[in-house]
Amino acid sequence: MKAVTDADFESAVLGGGAVLVDFWAAWCGPCRQLAPVLEALQAELVGRVTVVKLNVDENPATTLSYDVSGLPTVILFRDGEPVQRLHGLKPKGALRAALEPWIP
Repeated sequence: MKAVTDADFESAVLGGGAVLVDFWAAWCGPCRQLAPVLEALQAELVGRVTVVKLNVDENPATTLSYDVSGLPTVILFRDGEPVQRLHGLKPKGALRAALEPWIP
């Protein structure tokens, strides 16, 4: 997964298409558990969705602007707009089922 920052969030995420953003922190155990699930999901949905990660401790402006207060949080952006938000550790099947209606 590609890492994004406050500086490149707009160009990397809001430019269009379907982009899933993993808001995470190094100290967050569930975030570390979710990472391989998201990588597997990205492999299954290649060409349909881009998965990126944003470290909340290093990028407070974006974290604040999307009101991320609990970790892990994933937000699916579609054509620059947040369309689905999920909180907490979820199995791959549950994540995919929640996201599928929003992915082209």
